[in-house]
Amino acid sequence: MKLNGVDWLALVLIIVGGLNWGLVGAFKFNLVDTIFGEGSALARIVYVLVGLAAVCMIVTASRLMQAHAAPKE
Repeated sequence: MKLNGVDWLALVLIIVGGLNWGLVGAFKFNLVDTIFGEGSALARIVYVLVGLAAVCMIVTASRLMQAHAAPKE
């Protein structure tokens, strides 16, 4: 099974979100808020997109597990 463009975009957004949370946890530095402004509409859009990407990755992970569990013919 190959990943499509939406899957790759979701993966990138998940990585960005994870790195941002790592920065918040380690250094109390929120890169998204720094770039787009704390509480700004753009920052909120980024957070929503990261959340949607997580949902997309749940679906993709499910598809990958089903493809991996399927008997090979």
